Amino acid sequence: MQSLTHLNTLDREAFTTALHFAFELSPWVVERAWDARPFASIEAMHAAMMAVLDAASTADKLALIRAHPELAGKAAIAKQLTAESNAEQASAGLDKLTPEEFARFHDLNAVYNTRFGFPFIICVRLNDKASILEAMAARAHNDEATEIAQAVTEIGLISKLRLLDAVTT
Repeated sequence: MQSLTHLNTLDREAFTTALHFAFELSPWVVERAWDARPFASIEAMHAAMMAVLDAASTADKLALIRAHPELAGKAAIAKQLTAESNAEQASAGLDKLTPEEFARFHDLNAVYNTRFGFPFIICVRLNDKASILEAMAARAHNDEATEIAQAVTEIGLISKLRLLDAVTT
């Protein structure tokens, strides 16, 4: 655990190193938020990071979205997820799927990725297998702009929970 008080004293590089995990393999979000220090709260710090993401180009947003693994995908099976993604997917039971559930995830991931060119993003810690599958099927019908916006919203939820787990006030 890091204290917010300590994080506010760090230089850009140390701050980014300390919180790089918040946005999946995309430390640039954390790095750019450093300029908004000092943060009065974890929520204010997260809001600054989300402001960075909101101001980012579509290409940067897509790079962040594409940095996320598929749910119950090849990387999960091969144990190649970040520690955070591994724990999050396990929290929703995605590491203990039946063959039928795995096939359903695989099929929906393929449909979604073919349609949008990026993985389906949802805050799995706030969902279970059934609600994730339902959302995957429903969101596959959205247009690309809606899905990019929804993915960014979900990344916001994921990153906030990660920060709340790692930072004390």
